[in-house]
Amino acid sequence: MPESSVNFLDDAYRRRWQTLLSVDDMVESLVQKLESIKELDNTYVFYTSDNGYHTGSSPAAAHALPARPHRAVSLFSGQFSLPVDNRQLYEFDIRVPLMVRGPGVKAQQTLQAPVLSIDLAPTLLDISGVNLSSVDVDGQSFLPLMAPSLPFFLVEYKGEGQQTPDPSCPKLGPGLSHCFPDCVCEDSFNNTYACVRTLQPQLDLRYCEFADSESFVEVYNLTSDPHQLENIVKRVDPAVLQAMNQRLIKLQSCQGAGCRLGD
Repeated sequence: MPESSVNFLDDAYRRRWQTLLSVDDMVESLVQKLESIKELDNTYVFYTSDNGYHTGSSPAAAHALPARPHRAVSLFSGQFSLPVDNRQLYEFDIRVPLMVRGPGVKAQQTLQAPVLSIDLAPTLLDISGVNLSSVDVDGQSFLPLMAPSLPFFLVEYKGEGQQTPDPSCPKLGPGLSHCFPDCVCEDSFNNTYACVRTLQPQLDLRYCEFADSESFVEVYNLTSDPHQLENIVKRVDPAVLQAMNQRLIKLQSCQGAGCRLGD
């Protein structure tokens, strides 16, 4: 990355951490209020966010952050040399924090099973006493175990682009979007993909198909390659690829309870 991109990232990274301090204060005040009215033990608290975000920071940016002893700072140099956004299929863009406390939730436990954004609504309905069989939703409640048991799930995105070249980056031509800083583009029309993410102890795999002129496929083994640096599509058993393709087709067309079948 050129120095101008690094400086841009440092500033964005620093500002995000500074903003997060206000979230700390907000959560603290809410919990204290619930405690003061004696409702904390009778309340479920969900802490989550929007998409993940790939960004980067140099040690200098981290050193300028206000000190909070309980907060760990992870430093990167801009994942995959991408500046600031969240439109990619990789782990740092699709994972979000999720912490829950409330009645019946065991303290200090970490569950590895996947929870999706579409699982939040049925979980809240379940807590409210709604009969979920009467609700047509694709997700499922994770209240019983605080984690659903789906062996795989869908990740998809439709790429955005400009019909004409960006005036700031005319040499790049049309079809691209969010080309900042230094004409590094975060998105394009052919950044349209659908993936099956299998998250199990014996099979931690990502299979993705792109809607582009090459019908490009990316496959990563997250157990041996957690940073997704090597596309192994040409080395995977064709039977596995076919099974993943069929699962993808099913997940893209399913609705309601049909999205929650084990296979």
